[in-house]
Amino acid sequence: MRQADFERQHQLQWLRLERWIGQYGLRRAARRTLDAKAGPASPPLPDADMPAAYRQACAHLALARERRYAPALVDRLHRIVLEGHHVLYAAGSGQRFALLEFVRRDFPALVRREWRPVWLASLLFFGPLLAMLALVQLQPEASAVVLSPQQLGEIEAMYDASNERLGRRGAEDDSLMFGFYIWNNVRIGFQTFAGGILAGLGSLFFLLYNGLVIGTLIGHLTQVGLGPQIWSFVAGHSALELVAIAISGAAGLKLGGALLMPGRRSRRLALIEEGRIALRLAGGAALMFVAAAAVEAFWSPRVLPDPLPKYVVGVLGWVLVLAYLALAGRPRAA
Repeated sequence: MRQADFERQHQLQWLRLERWIGQYGLRRAARRTLDAKAGPASPPLPDADMPAAYRQACAHLALARERRYAPALVDRLHRIVLEGHHVLYAAGSGQRFALLEFVRRDFPALVRREWRPVWLASLLFFGPLLAMLALVQLQPEASAVVLSPQQLGEIEAMYDASNERLGRRGAEDDSLMFGFYIWNNVRIGFQTFAGGILAGLGSLFFLLYNGLVIGTLIGHLTQVGLGPQIWSFVAGHSALELVAIAISGAAGLKLGGALLMPGRRSRRLALIEEGRIALRLAGGAALMFVAAAAVEAFWSPRVLPDPLPKYVVGVLGWVLVLAYLALAGRPRAA
């Protein structure tokens, strides 16, 4: 069969397949181009027909190579097969698979790519936290500068050694606390992220504020003799929650940077472009907050005869979170 006849016979099928791939793997502008080529006479390819259409495209590629058709046609079919394989088997045909791909690869790669705001936010958050924790050990009265005596008394009661569940005022149900922790964690993350729209000042404030409060809380309980209770409580979920706060702050600083230093772009364009990155950072942090809430509700409050297992879990959590952000999503060595 001549190449012209071969192309004429299968052109519509290839366009529909490209159009389907474009729904999941191409930019909006590319999708509009494919839609314009396909025209209204070519209905979208149903998801259920994709596997059969993909197999036919593989067969067409093999035929084009065997018959030595023009390189442009062979390259086009090869691209269809390659992108179709990625969408069909790697990214999947639904939002569930896109989310898995984001968690598995895209989010940690994005954190590494945006290392400057991430490191700055980490310094602004962990610096005050560690400084306040150490200061309260040297000068216990410093805790009253950040938290009121009433707040300090309530915190001491929540982590009293006689409690059946650490970090709680009563016998609240684990499931109810899970919901509360999700709301509380996401609230903190949203404040830290959305505050960036105020030229970054809101994110700066919430990073410093949360660092000071958390450092004061842990430092005070450690200083009054409740160290085993507070450290065993925070060990399990601290890596997820604290790193998520820093990443949320980095997302907010991205927004602030777009407003303060747009470069040659207009502020509107800079905010749109940097906002897309910031939203993905904040979205990944939100998933970390939810995971932290699960650990905080179902594992952290439990009082064990020996707190060593909780410390081991805590150290392992930090190792896994840092390894995930440092290594996940990197291209495999050839």
